[in-house]
Amino acid sequence: MAHIGRFAPSPTGPLHIGSLLAAVASYLDAKANGGRWLLRLEDLDPPRELKGAADTILKQLEELGLHWDGEVLRQSSRLDAYNEALQKLWDDGLCFHCDCTRPKVRAMGSVYNGHCRTRKDQNKRSSAIRLRTRNDEIAFDDRVFGSIRQKLEQEVGDFIIKRKDGLFAYQLAVVIDDSFQKISHVMRGFDLLDSTPRQIYLQQLLNLPTPHYAHIPLVVDDQGQKFSKQQFAKAIDSTRGSELIHTALMLLNQPLPPEIQKLPPQEILAEATACWDIQTIPKLANIPFREADTSSLKSASACDLTAT
Repeated sequence: MAHIGRFAPSPTGPLHIGSLLAAVASYLDAKANGGRWLLRLEDLDPPRELKGAADTILKQLEELGLHWDGEVLRQSSRLDAYNEALQKLWDDGLCFHCDCTRPKVRAMGSVYNGHCRTRKDQNKRSSAIRLRTRNDEIAFDDRVFGSIRQKLEQEVGDFIIKRKDGLFAYQLAVVIDDSFQKISHVMRGFDLLDSTPRQIYLQQLLNLPTPHYAHIPLVVDDQGQKFSKQQFAKAIDSTRGSELIHTALMLLNQPLPPEIQKLPPQEILAEATACWDIQTIPKLANIPFREADTSSLKSASACDLTAT
């Protein structure tokens, strides 16, 4: 099978140090294995998207030397495919409407208990659509963290595949698009590790192939907060690409000499591709990162590989 990886940011803001790490790791993993690296913009949530963010992300990646293969796929152009998959699941009797609120689900212990599976009285216009789960064990081998096992019905419960506001949920869209783009290897943040069994379950129901998965540590601040757009993480200064790429490689614990940071970004990436070793990625949920220079995130010495 050809190695096809991908980077799939949401255009809710420019790239920050956390998204940079995912971009660099997925790029190197694809290129080191002689594969292609695709770019997908997950623009399915207009209320959260920042005007101009998609173009900014593309510019940042280009300045960093992270050149993608082929055309950019935008999820906003894929609604027909999501509707078709949803209709198949509905026809198979696997979906139901649900008007339970988040507080109500939290009161269930944060595992949905099937409350609306057989209800007929909820307002469908203000309801989400959930997918029925089974208590069969979903298992996969993560390329970083090893064997992962989860019983969906017991540990997650029936999960949403179309939201109350009519927008498609991440779990469904990502499965359809990974198959459409023939993605063979997914490398992404640790926060999505728990979602992977749900995606494998959907792949099984829709007769779609399951990629190889790898999850990398999240970058967190001194308070243990994930660097994210929701937490107002500072945008990277992609004009200082060499320093940023070098910092990402240090966070990923890749075997590179310190002087490599003096090279242009594309040359650093070429050297890093030749040295790429997925086995050296820290098997941690989080990696603390202290911003010595918040405007450029330039100081590789700010890396700290202590587990949290």
